[in-house]
Amino acid sequence: MSKPAAPLLHRLAPAGLALGLLLAAAPASAACYADYKAKQDDPLRLHYGVAEISGACERGNAEAQLRQRLADAGWNLLNVLGLFDDSGLEERRDSAGEFYLRF
Repeated sequence: MSKPAAPLLHRLAPAGLALGLLLAAAPASAACYADYKAKQDDPLRLHYGVAEISGACERGNAEAQLRQRLADAGWNLLNVLGLFDDSGLEERRDSAGEFYLRF
């Protein structure tokens, strides 16, 4: 008489373990930040700021997110100056002042 087939769980466990190890070894997605300029009218006010961007670290995505966040607070996005990771944060802290990671 032959042995019964191993339960499905026992056959899939090695594949699940391998996938888990692969995902654990994959690097976490890098943080994305944008520096930008914005303005308010009447009276005219300008500011330079730094903001964290979620999702794709691309100019179009950053512009869309910042345009909405800033508009909610009464500001208009003038332009996104650049995109960068954690390594560029500290050097921009003083320049951004109160607008460092505010929006």
